Amino acid sequence: MLSSRRKFIKQSAIAAAGTYMGTMGLSAKSYGNIIGANDRVRVGVVGFSDRFNSSLLPSFLNHHKELNFDIVAVSDLWNYRRGVGQGILKAKLDHDITACRNNDELYNLKDIDAVIVSTADFQHAVHTIEAIKAKCDVYCEKPFAETMEDARAALKAVKGSQQIVQIGSQRRSGGNYKAASNFIKDGKFGDITMVELSWNVNQPGRWRRPDLVAKLRQEDTDWKRFLINRPFEEWDPRKYLEYRLFWPYSSGMPGQWMSHQIDTVHWFTGLKHPRSVVANGGIYQWKDGRRNWDTTTAVFDYGPDNNTEKGFQVVFTSRMHNGDENPAEIYYANGGELNLNTNMVSPKGGLKAGAASAMNMQPNLLPELKLSDMVEKVAASANTGGDKLTSAHMRNWMECIRSRKETNAPVEAGYYHSIANIMTNAAARTGKKAVFDEVKQEVMVDGKPFKY
Repeated sequence: MLSSRRKFIKQSAIAAAGTYMGTMGLSAKSYGNIIGANDRVRVGVVGFSDRFNSSLLPSFLNHHKELNFDIVAVSDLWNYRRGVGQGILKAKLDHDITACRNNDELYNLKDIDAVIVSTADFQHAVHTIEAIKAKCDVYCEKPFAETMEDARAALKAVKGSQQIVQIGSQRRSGGNYKAASNFIKDGKFGDITMVELSWNVNQPGRWRRPDLVAKLRQEDTDWKRFLINRPFEEWDPRKYLEYRLFWPYSSGMPGQWMSHQIDTVHWFTGLKHPRSVVANGGIYQWKDGRRNWDTTTAVFDYGPDNNTEKGFQVVFTSRMHNGDENPAEIYYANGGELNLNTNMVSPKGGLKAGAASAMNMQPNLLPELKLSDMVEKVAASANTGGDKLTSAHMRNWMECIRSRKETNAPVEAGYYHSIANIMTNAAARTGKKAVFDEVKQEVMVDGKPFKY
């Protein structure tokens, strides 16, 4: 039994470390929450998705032997993906894998310490709550939540537990992003005046899964369990597998792409959410039955509640019919810009002498600096594999499970990007300005909570 195994290891560690605990100010109880270095962490996979197979699994495999982690089970509602996942994991890890028809079966195994959640967008918050109730640590893909009801419930569950949660906002584990965050927070950049975010692709098949749709039969999965708390709709394999194209199973561009980029705004500034959001867009090119837009522009107003104080604007643009998927994040100040594509701080656009002298002002120009020169050196193993950010982020989660320290992207990061995401959805779907009620923790349009 897991509880017996952990109890033995923890008691042995505590007995051997009394002096150490005293010097570190740790009680026996707090030390007992730390998993011993020789205690293998047993991980379950919640949803064998493309994202898990292509990025999360390789990232996990980069570090699991060194940190003594193992995947022992996979839960997926669809028998086909469940079988594929079981086979791939067995081959990669060289031992048997338990295949579970749903998360109830997974947690009934009683020996799961942690889970990696990579299910449909609208399921992430609920699946996090399930894991927390089972006393499991969680790596949860973003977006964290697509409704405020789900976001509030998941935040409450996590904050009321002792579990370690990492939201899949992997920029928070990137050296260049950490350097940018420190540069701004240290006051070296000056006041942010505007941020431009963009994410463009030219892929008619993005988020389409025609081959898998052809394989999927209703009797091979659990449609009712899949829907969780969304309004009932008749069986549709496209909504099951191509959910990112269909509201309310996903918000599409805001949840998939904007949630990554808007998170850096919150991280760099310490602000929790926008004051207001307006949005426009539509399905202009790929008219294939989708509900979610293929072209989006959202404008965010950030800053203090008092409008006489300094604030700034954020613009997010995204299109799916022209682009090379080279996401841009550019922060502007009066003295220049911080560009996370070039990883440079530069005086570009800053206040030059001629323009300044006309108003009896001093020029204001940032120095030219490379973010890479400001990056703290990290272990090479934290940046191995094709997806370096995700690999580093996965490692951070695993290390925090060991240390019981807060992760780079704790639950609050997911909660705050969810607010911005839901405000964008509200603005896009009503055509009106969305604001946030701090007291109710609710997204509002025309004085009423936004309901999909």
